[in-house]
Amino acid sequence: MANTFKFGNGNWAVKDGSALAYNDENNNFKPLPFDFTRASSATTLNRQGLIETVGSGKPRIDFTDNTSGHLLLEPSRMNNLQRSEEFDNSYWTKTRAVVTANQAISPDGNQTADKYRLNCTSNRSQISRGLYSVGTQYTTSLFVKYDSAKYFYISNAGASAYRTVFDIENGTIISTGSSVDSSKIENYGNGWYRCSATFTAAYTTLYYNLSPNSNGATFTNTTDFSYIWGAQIETGSYATSYIPTEGLSETRVVDDIHLTFPDVDSFNSSSGFSVIAKFDIGETSGSSSVPFLFFNDDSSNTYIGFGSNASNLRCRLNLSGTSYLNTQSNAPRTQRNSLFISCDSSGWSQGANGSTNHTGTNNASVFDRLASITFSTSETYGIIKISELLVYNTRLTNTELQNLTS
Repeated sequence: MANTFKFGNGNWAVKDGSALAYNDENNNFKPLPFDFTRASSATTLNRQGLIETVGSGKPRIDFTDNTSGHLLLEPSRMNNLQRSEEFDNSYWTKTRAVVTANQAISPDGNQTADKYRLNCTSNRSQISRGLYSVGTQYTTSLFVKYDSAKYFYISNAGASAYRTVFDIENGTIISTGSSVDSSKIENYGNGWYRCSATFTAAYTTLYYNLSPNSNGATFTNTTDFSYIWGAQIETGSYATSYIPTEGLSETRVVDDIHLTFPDVDSFNSSSGFSVIAKFDIGETSGSSSVPFLFFNDDSSNTYIGFGSNASNLRCRLNLSGTSYLNTQSNAPRTQRNSLFISCDSSGWSQGANGSTNHTGTNNASVFDRLASITFSTSETYGIIKISELLVYNTRLTNTELQNLTS
């Protein structure tokens, strides 16, 4: 069982314009570069658990919920806010609130988090910004750290239908309004949580509320506070990686990555080959007829692809224009999955997570050779996290593939 190509699995090497894979022949690892482009900087969670800015054109290895790391690929998004870390100035409207700049260590390791203190004689404390376009779907997020004001609200209006209430001491969601599409709270360590809410704007203003209670009741409080950092408003149905801004809205451009094999005879139908991909994809429910990960031969109508329907991942084997598109029913898109396709001149098999789900014969059409690998990032698939790619220059048995993906 000769593994002649591997990428990831905790073994990462990146530089400007490329990420390295390896050719494993005679135990000799030779770099095979994926060409990478992204015409902007972007952020990632590094191995130390801090948010780090990565320069234009450099791949991001992200360690969110994965100690071995994964290649992070995202569609283009804009942070519409212009002062994402500066809540003490006039850009933000403060109501029954006092904000003091640079009072705590932020999720990027610098002392840039602001202290947000209640100053209430009645009702909740709030900071706000008028920015939404009514009728457009947005996802709004903020990093919040508890000190003594326990409940944090994201809202588009005063009515409960338009707000989500978070418990930032325990990292839970207390309530989500009926007009809120979805909400999420993520643990970033050191007491920091990223709270996000998605909704179609009914009003033009974003509100961040802080409160000692979770039901919006009237109270008097001028001492409780917590810390805030890293606000974001992006158009779309899910939150992407943080985009810092300083006086202007900023756009993170789409990640684009591609590998062309220099040796045309490395993977061909005479011996067959097997492909294993281990990855997560985003939280959206949409599906697409176009896979997001392609393994191509020289022609446009013969390829291996990995994609998804609304709920499950699927494998596509396209042989000379004939498509074998099969949903992997044991691979829900809400979790990390391991998928495989294996083929030679006699037939093929597909499977996921330790099971063989589909098999077939090639009907005189064959996958002549593997020429390139391409990632196709899109808004439909959302955030793609590639943990590992494996390509074998032989058709592995179903038992071997089941063991490798269990």
